[in-house]
Amino acid sequence: MRWILLLLSTAALAQQPPTRILIAYHSETGNTEKLAQAVRAGAASVEGVEVTLRKTSEVKAEEILRSDGILLGTPVHWANMTAESRRFLDSVGAALWKARSNGDGRAAGVFCTAGGVAMGKDQTRLSVLSAFLTMRFAVLGGVDAAGFGTLGPEATTGEADPGVGGKEQEEARNFGVRFARFTLRMRSPR
Repeated sequence: MRWILLLLSTAALAQQPPTRILIAYHSETGNTEKLAQAVRAGAASVEGVEVTLRKTSEVKAEEILRSDGILLGTPVHWANMTAESRRFLDSVGAALWKARSNGDGRAAGVFCTAGGVAMGKDQTRLSVLSAFLTMRFAVLGGVDAAGFGTLGPEATTGEADPGVGGKEQEEARNFGVRFARFTLRMRSPR
């Protein structure tokens, strides 16, 4: 009898759908896209996780609703997210509202790129995280190479800076792994 129960419970676990993570990004020069690809590589390396990588303008409401975790990547414009990224956040809120749902049981995070060191990357990430918190998502930040907590991966990409290099990509990959593991733990029935 124990063997039958063990077999049935193992079969039930095997039939659970994967934890779904949506990584949406807006990129004008390719830098935010490079960071998004590194985040995706990290998240996809975690067993039991299915990752969808999309430009913000291509995300469908159904993808938002079936996601257990959502990450937004944005360039910084005038110390804030781009208008395209703002439209994406509005579409997340609209999809949840229309479905009479919210972010409860879901994870969210952000990463960004900007042309200079003091161009508003922290303000931008705080703004995105604030929107996700308002929608009742649980948000997760990153960890830098020194082990300190961050608001999420970032890269300085102006002419005087090397842009999205190995260090930034490694931080983004690590963030993807961390976010995927967090989302697996956060997952709850909706």
